[in-house]
Amino acid sequence: MYFELSDLLWLTFLGLAGLHWWHGQKAKEIALRTAQKHCKELDLQLLDQGIYLRGFWFKRDEKGAIRIWRSYQFDFTATGDDRAKGRVAMLGFKVTGISLEAHRI
Repeated sequence: MYFELSDLLWLTFLGLAGLHWWHGQKAKEIALRTAQKHCKELDLQLLDQGIYLRGFWFKRDEKGAIRIWRSYQFDFTATGDDRAKGRVAMLGFKVTGISLEAHRI
């Protein structure tokens, strides 16, 4: 069985796409746990028990290596009547920041 160069390029592309998806799922899991922990510490309720990707980009970390920067968004409530948004920013698998919209206490 012989492979052509185009077949190997397609297999490489599919392998890299799968690796990117797998790393994205790991990063999403870390971001979700961070959002859950932050909401619990502030006595807030994480709505829908989910988090979703808002955007990603390439950035350099403190060592100068290129990493994928991801921004995840989630919904939370403090009173049960209103809905506000929060955001978790990650560089690679490291959480770089978490922010919450103004909300009722």
